[in-house]
Amino acid sequence: MIQFPIYLDHQSTTPIDPRVLEAMNPFLTREFGNAASKHSLGQHASRAVEKARHQIAGLINAQDDEIIFTSGATESNNLAIKGICEMYRDRGNHIITSAIEHKSVMDTCKYLESAGFQVTYLPVNSEGLINIQQLKQAITPKTILISIMHANNEIGVIQPISEIGKLAKERNVFFHSDVVQSLGKIPVDVRVSQLDLASLSAHKIYGPKGIGALYIRKQNPRVRLASQVHGGGHERALRSGTLNVPGIVGFGAAAKIAQDEINTESTRILKLREKLRHGIEKIGEVYVNGSLEHRIPGNLNVSFGGIEGETFLNELCEKLAVSSGSACTSATLEPSYVLKALGVREDRIHTSVRFGIGRFNTDEEIDFAIDYVTEIVKKMRNLSPIYNLKKESSLRGSDPSNAEAISDRRLLRRPSASSQ
Repeated sequence: MIQFPIYLDHQSTTPIDPRVLEAMNPFLTREFGNAASKHSLGQHASRAVEKARHQIAGLINAQDDEIIFTSGATESNNLAIKGICEMYRDRGNHIITSAIEHKSVMDTCKYLESAGFQVTYLPVNSEGLINIQQLKQAITPKTILISIMHANNEIGVIQPISEIGKLAKERNVFFHSDVVQSLGKIPVDVRVSQLDLASLSAHKIYGPKGIGALYIRKQNPRVRLASQVHGGGHERALRSGTLNVPGIVGFGAAAKIAQDEINTESTRILKLREKLRHGIEKIGEVYVNGSLEHRIPGNLNVSFGGIEGETFLNELCEKLAVSSGSACTSATLEPSYVLKALGVREDRIHTSVRFGIGRFNTDEEIDFAIDYVTEIVKKMRNLSPIYNLKKESSLRGSDPSNAEAISDRRLLRRPSASSQ
C-alpha cells in the first residue's frame, strides 16, 4: 500500500536505513562513552569510531587515517578549500571551480575572494559538463586548488573527475571534489581519480544527519590543511570537538551497506528512473535538464512547458515529496543558478522539478507518480488560455511564435522577493 507523500527527494536527504539505526542504537543508549576517554566505555566508543573510519575509507579506496570526521559536507567543503588556501598561500592565490558547484563551495570561494584570492568559475555546456581544455587554459602558476564536484546536486550530472585529477597532478595543483551526490551511487575511487581531498556526507547514503567526513591524501603528495576549528586537538588537530559517536557509527554502517549493494541498487534505481522518464515524457513538452548519459542513476531533473511553475509544484507536493530545480535556494524566488548556467530558458527553469529516486521506492510508487504528474500537467494546460492558443495556432499550421512569446512573458511575470 502506498503511503503519501511518496518520497522522491533523495538528492536532498535520505531516510535512515533500519540496519543503520540498529548499528547506532547501542551508542545512543548504553555505549554512551566519549571516544577520547580512557575508561572502558570510552575505549568501546573509540573502537567503534575506528571501525566506522575503516568502513568509510573502504567505500572510496582510501586509507583509514585519511578520513577526518566533520559535521557534514558543508563543513568538509569549508575545511578543504579554506584549509588549502591558508596553508599554501605562499605558493599562490588562485582557485578554479565551476559555475554549478554546491552553495557551500560557491560561498566559500566568494569569501576567499574578499580575502584576496582570485577565483575562476568555469562555465558548463548545455549538458552541464565542464570543458577540460578550458580548465587546462585556466591554470596559472598561481593556481593552488581545483574544486570540482563529482555529481551535481540539482541535475545529477557527473563530471570527468579522473581527467581533472590527471591534469591537476601534471600541473602540481591540489584537487578537491564534493562527492556527496555520487557516493554510494556510482564508484568513487580516490586513487583512480587522483583526488587530494573529497567531501562526504552520511545523510545522502541512508545514514544520519549531522555527520560527514573529509578525505585528505596522506602521501604522494601529503596534503596539509590549516585547521578551521580549534580546541582539544581531535581528528589529527584538524577538527577539534567531541566526536559524534552514534553518527559516526551510523555513517560507517551506511558506507558498508552502500559498498556491498551499490551494483544491484544502482541498476534497480536506474530502471525506476527510466520508467518515470518515459512515462512523463508521453505528456509532451517535457525537457530533461542536463546530460542523461553522464548522470547518477536516481536523478531526473525536468522542465514542463505550458504550465505555471509555482502552482504546479504546490499541487505536486500534495502527493509527491519533490524539489524544484532550485532546491538549494528554495527560500527565494530566484531561478536556479545551475539551470541558468546550462542556458535553460527562464520560463523552463521556473517549471523544473527534481525527482530523486532511492533505495525504498517501488514500481507501484513510480506508476502513481507518472499518473499524478500527467493529471496535474494536463489540468493546468487545459486551464491555460495561452497554452491553448499556442496549440490551436500549431494545429492551424500558423506561426505560434507570437503566442509563445506572450506565454513566456506571462510566465516570467512573477513577484520579486522584495515584494513578498
